[in-house]
This record gives sequence, structure tokens and C-alpha cells, in this order.
Amino acid sequence: MADKKDYYETLNLNQQASEAEIKKAYKKLAMKHHPDRNNGDPESTETFKEVKKAYDILSDPQKKSMYDQYGHAGVDQAMGGGGSGGAGDFGDFGDIFGDIFGGGRNNQRSNVYRGADLRYNMQISLEHAASGTETKIKIPVMSTCKPCNGSGAKKGTQPTSCATCQGLGQVRMQQGFFSVQQPCPNCEGTGKTIEDPCSDCRGSGRKEISKTLSVKIPSGVDEGDRIRLSGEGEAGLNGGPTGDLYVVVGLKPHAIFERDGANLHCEMPISFSTAALGGSLEVPTLDGNAKIKIPAETQTGATFRLKGKGVKPVRENSYGDLHCHVAIETPVKLTEEQKKLLSKLEALNQADSGKHSPRHKTWVDKVKDFFD
Repeated sequence: MADKKDYYETLNLNQQASEAEIKKAYKKLAMKHHPDRNNGDPESTETFKEVKKAYDILSDPQKKSMYDQYGHAGVDQAMGGGGSGGAGDFGDFGDIFGDIFGGGRNNQRSNVYRGADLRYNMQISLEHAASGTETKIKIPVMSTCKPCNGSGAKKGTQPTSCATCQGLGQVRMQQGFFSVQQPCPNCEGTGKTIEDPCSDCRGSGRKEISKTLSVKIPSGVDEGDRIRLSGEGEAGLNGGPTGDLYVVVGLKPHAIFERDGANLHCEMPISFSTAALGGSLEVPTLDGNAKIKIPAETQTGATFRLKGKGVKPVRENSYGDLHCHVAIETPVKLTEEQKKLLSKLEALNQADSGKHSPRHKTWVDKVKDFFD
């Protein structure tokens, strides 16, 4: 009897080949030598049988280990001295792709599905975002049906394996050379049939309920931040794990402040006289009031920074700053006496050739240059 061909040599591999390399080599050679692609050529048929047998051995960790230690003697005894099939057992292309990608006829399809993740949009105040808070929310969610414990069958009964697909959830359809898998039309891919469905969930195994949850908002959260509540999403199917709930934070508009990351900004209106003569102004912050000294001759657009009066973001260790932007307020509803005083002031300013309004004088000079 001629010596049996080495299985690694059959697949053009060495003994150090990885599982992925073995699968890749088998797929390539099986597609090349499959009898359906070679009009039943005897030589291709024999080669295909050798390739398939080599893969059957080397793809099985236990058989591969025996073969690596004892050669053909180690696996022939374990297989009862038989080959990988009869003369007509070539398999189809579905078997080839199934062995490679885990969808072969001997591999049952998993009908267990993880529950969907849920999203809840929560609007909170700037104060709560900065300091943190705890609140309760109420959400509708698909939960495991308690009377049937998620089986979908009436209490005291159990689902049965689908007779059409034998519980696989898929059936094979032959299309030419290829064998195509598709969801079983009888059980819709679940692999089971329910003769007497649960009246609460109507056989789905899940039921919508309203659930109240407590959500802890950490200090420093910002617009768009997500808080994950593990296992508070929808229930899985057929005993699958529950999904998660993601609470997405949104900030309500604030009457005074605008947030920019760790920093806060606010507009600080001051009177004309305070801007000209100087003074002090009390401004609000998130943790109380603070005083700002306004120097004389302050102009619109000037910014005063209060260090450390901003927000400490979740992933940072220090507080931002509060930026107060000056806006000089024009007096309104003036009395006759106020109007006379302002007119007199304006006349005095003009008499000094723009000395008291340097920005206005510079702007006028630029306009003249433009037209000249």
C-alpha cells in the first residue's frame, strides 16, 4: 500500500500554519477541485476528497494534536479507519463556505439576540450640570414577559422545535452550484414554534412596560455627554442579554451665562458714567456674587476674567474661568435736564478736537482717507 500523503502537504502548508491559514488554504483548493466545477473529472474528484479529509483533521484541534504527534496512525484509529465519506460524499459549496464562516449544516444557528440599546434625551440646568444632581426618569421599555419568563409560551407549556428547519432557524435553498441559507418561513428564523402562546405577550416573550429609573448626573457634564445605564435597555430575545440605556445630556438656555467647555461667558452692562469714571460692579457666579473693579475709561468689548469661576468638566481636574464682557449702556428716557447736561458735555468734547474720543477721531480720519 502506498504511503498516505501528508495532510499539511495536501493543503500546501507547514505544521506551524494557523487556524486562519488552514481555512484559507482549504477554501482555495476546495473551490478549485470541487467536482461540480470540473464536470466530475475523476482526478479533481480524488483531489477534492483528499483536501476535504485533510481539512477535517487539521481544523479539529483534538485530531490535529493527535496527527501532529502520531501521524496517520493517531487519527485513523480515532476515525475507525474510515475516510471522510463515501465516493459520492463531496459536500456542496454551502458546506465549504459554512466550514469557513461558521454556517455549515452541522452548526446550529444561534437564535439568541441581545436587546436593543435605548436613548433618553435629558435637559438639565447649567447649575445642575456644574454641580451634579440625581433625578428620576420614566421610560417605556420592552421587558421580559414575567408570566412566561420570556419563552412566549403559555405558563406550564414550552415552545417546540420547528419541524421545518429542525430548530436551526434557517433552511437551505439550492440554486445551481450554490446552496443558499435563508430564514425559515415557518418559524421566521426563531427555530421554534409556539402552539399555545402566552396571553400577556402574545407569544413574543416581551412586553412593553413603563420603568422609573434613578439617574446620577456627575458634576461637570456638558452638552452631548452620555451616561450609560448598563442593562436598562430592552430585554433580549430567547434569553439574550438586556441592552443598555444611554442618557444624553442637553443644557437648558441660561438667563445669564453661556458655557464654552470649562469656561463661562456673560455680558456685563455698565453705565456711561461708570465706564468713563470707573467704579465697582457686583456680578453673579455659579457659587455666589463677586466684585469687579471697573477702571476709568473702560470701552465696550473689554473683558474681565474671574479665574476659577467657571466649570470643572468631568474629565478635567481644574475649573475654567468666567469671562465678563463689557457692554456700555446708552441712557434712555432722559429728562430735559439730563439732555442739557449731555449736550453740554458733547460740546466740551468737540471743543477739544476729539481728545476725549480717540477711537471716534481715528475712525473719522480713516473715512476721510478712504474717500480721498
